[in-house]
Amino acid sequence: MLTYYKLGSYVSELEPRRHVTMNTDGEKVDYFKAEAARTDVPHQVIINMYLTEFRMQKRHLAVA
Repeated sequence: MLTYYKLGSYVSELEPRRHVTMNTDGEKVDYFKAEAARTDVPHQVIINMYLTEFRMQKRHLAVA
C-alpha cells in the first residue's frame, strides 16, 4: 500500500528531479487527479509514489 508519508524515507535515495513530458490517455490522468482530490495529495506526487514503489519492489513489465 502506498502512503504519502512512506515517500519521505525515499527522498534521500532519489535522483534530482527532472522535468519530463509524457503522453498518456485522459482516463489515466483522471484517475490520478481523482486520487489527488480524495487524498489531498498532488497528482504528480501520487504518480511519483507509484513509480517509486514499482522500482523499490524491483518489478518488471511482462511484455508478450
